[in-house]
Amino acid sequence: MADYAAGEPSGDVPWWGARKYARALLGEVSKLAHEVEAEKVKTRRLGEIAQNLLNDAKEIQKENEQLKAQMDRLGFLSAMELQESRLVLQAETEALTKQISAQRSLIESEREQLKQQVLTARTKIVETNEIALLQEAGIYEYRHPLQDVVAYQSALKRLDDSIKAAVKRDGHAIQATTDWTVNGSKSEGQRMVRETSKLMLRAFNAEAEAIIRGLKPYKRDSAVDRLQKVEETIRRLGTSMNIQISRAYLQLRIDEIDLTSDYLQKQAEQKEADRQERERLREERKVLQEIERERAKLEKERQHFANALQVLEDKGDVEAAERVREQLNDVAKSIEDVDFRATHTRAGFVYVISNVGSFGESVVKVGMTRRLEPRDRIKELGDASVPFDFDVHALFFSKDAVGIESAMHDRLAAFRVNAINTRREFFSVSISDAKVHLSELAGELLEFNEFAEADEYRQTLRLSGSVSEQLSISVIEPQFVTATG
Repeated sequence: MADYAAGEPSGDVPWWGARKYARALLGEVSKLAHEVEAEKVKTRRLGEIAQNLLNDAKEIQKENEQLKAQMDRLGFLSAMELQESRLVLQAETEALTKQISAQRSLIESEREQLKQQVLTARTKIVETNEIALLQEAGIYEYRHPLQDVVAYQSALKRLDDSIKAAVKRDGHAIQATTDWTVNGSKSEGQRMVRETSKLMLRAFNAEAEAIIRGLKPYKRDSAVDRLQKVEETIRRLGTSMNIQISRAYLQLRIDEIDLTSDYLQKQAEQKEADRQERERLREERKVLQEIERERAKLEKERQHFANALQVLEDKGDVEAAERVREQLNDVAKSIEDVDFRATHTRAGFVYVISNVGSFGESVVKVGMTRRLEPRDRIKELGDASVPFDFDVHALFFSKDAVGIESAMHDRLAAFRVNAINTRREFFSVSISDAKVHLSELAGELLEFNEFAEADEYRQTLRLSGSVSEQLSISVIEPQFVTATG
């Protein structure tokens, strides 16, 4: 065996070469399907022939028995003639039995061949049912764990360079025989082998590029299986010249599938992380804006009360001045609280909410917000993305709201609705169970509502029920008959 180059990289494959190769593969599969169908028809016909032979044998045996009985009754033939007739009939029956046995053996042999052909055809079919693949995918496992998208891009660039080097002349991408001759000419034979090798490698690369272009992370296994079947087909078609894709080059293209799959998954994860970071920054900006507005409002109130206090002290109204001084102290305390919230990023409100109409009775969301008005954040969560508003079961301030939220998530980790994305804060637990965990972490809760009001959802159910009832009941107007006598 020797290695032959096969032209430029796969990106230069002409459309007619790829289509010709694709049509050849489709033609072969179609031919195999027709052969399988023909074998089925042949098997059915052989079964019918065998059944007809059995029926004929039974009829002959029955006629012989009737004839023998009739001859015995009439005494028409002598004992020697009857013996000769019996022997002839016996020989015919034995010959017919052997023929039936031979037909049965032939049918069984052809049936086994048909089964083998069906199994061979099935092995050539690549699984493309994406729903089944998604159910079996589970959590994605990286074949080449790298740090970030940039690292995967660099690795793909190095791999692409190796693939390009392999497909160049003497790149060992394909192997073929060296002793082929055409019209007695070894050089002509070698030229034909090189050209055929080039065509087959181009077809293989075209298929590999198509797989890469349509690759999804959860379809990695089926993509590798598809590429290996293409390699097997090329090796089978090139048997006469011993042409085949080298194992090293096949592994390069498989590594490309693995690395591309990992890159696409990492890219999707990075996009999701970036989206969530943008959401966090938007929320943080809203918090800072809210704090600035509140502080400006309080500063304005403090200035108002300070001016009023100065006027009252100048007038000598001690009692009124004392009341204003108390109000001024309250405003100063509020300003201190706002400044505390601005400088302590772990402080905030922990909340437990549910949405029965959207997620059912046993799903709660446990989160926290640094908003000064936490219900504004909860109202935003119940915007147009869900059909109904959230019900608030617990909402309390803590200097370590981040720690309490994290501890709650750890306790309820086994009940996450989304086991993949841990930033989704929904859990399949009852409201009472959430209350137990929250009480153990935060101490005695001043307020906790275990009942989900879900006003809009319950009104919708009542409305739907009354509409259905009105549709199912036909109203009959009463008829009054006036009797006159």
